[in-house]
Amino acid sequence: MVAAAINAATPKKRVFSDAKAHKVDSPRKLRPPPLALTLVEGRGVVELAATFATRSILRHAPRGDGHPVLVLPGFLASDRSTKPIRQFLDELGYETYGWGQGQNLGKFYKMREVLEALVSDIYTKAGQKVSIVGWSLGGVFARYLALVMPDKVRSVITLGSPFAADIHATSAKKLYDLLSNEGPARPGDLERIAGDLPVPNSSIYTKLDGIVNWKTCIAKPADNAETIEIRLASHVGIGVNPAAFWATADRLAQPDGTFKPFAKTGPFALAYG
Repeated sequence: MVAAAINAATPKKRVFSDAKAHKVDSPRKLRPPPLALTLVEGRGVVELAATFATRSILRHAPRGDGHPVLVLPGFLASDRSTKPIRQFLDELGYETYGWGQGQNLGKFYKMREVLEALVSDIYTKAGQKVSIVGWSLGGVFARYLALVMPDKVRSVITLGSPFAADIHATSAKKLYDLLSNEGPARPGDLERIAGDLPVPNSSIYTKLDGIVNWKTCIAKPADNAETIEIRLASHVGIGVNPAAFWATADRLAQPDGTFKPFAKTGPFALAYG
């Protein structure tokens, strides 16, 4: 089944260079991932097991200055889903925070003020800017917060987040629309979130994503932006994937106000595309 899913997701045309990989289809022309990929999303448990198995290696991940890090869960998930990455970052010396809002049911416009207040509270308590790690929909929230609060947000790291091109190219769209019940996005909002951010931002994604079309995770080229592929990862597993953990730690370890592209080296080098 996994082999069939990989074949279904593998482009039939020639492979382009990394520079050209940033070119994505026009908005509204992308499709959700193949059903075969969606059906094997359960392999995320293997990624979690791999993280537990490599804990001794992950302890040597790059360490930063211990600044506050807010971790936002994906659609239908809660702080329980982000506990592994928060524990990992805690062990590296960071001061991590869950979002404390229970299950993420979407409701982007309702949650904006809640999350802005949360970032402000963390900033005031810590006396430092806050980095935000967002998984899937949580990453969309994270990018919004960076746009409206650049004085309080230090950096953004997204994990399988559909913020670019046609964000509707996801197998969860109908359920999101039903539960969110907010109607279409307001004019210009999607374009702003997909555009340039005033802070360093890294989009970590997988081409074998079974929930969102991976092309919706490709960051717009900029001096402070990058896209990092995790080979063989899943959508439900990328937030507990050891290679994603290492890349996240490396990005958070950058000094405030600086940005240097991820080197794709270290013990998980083979996992990076």
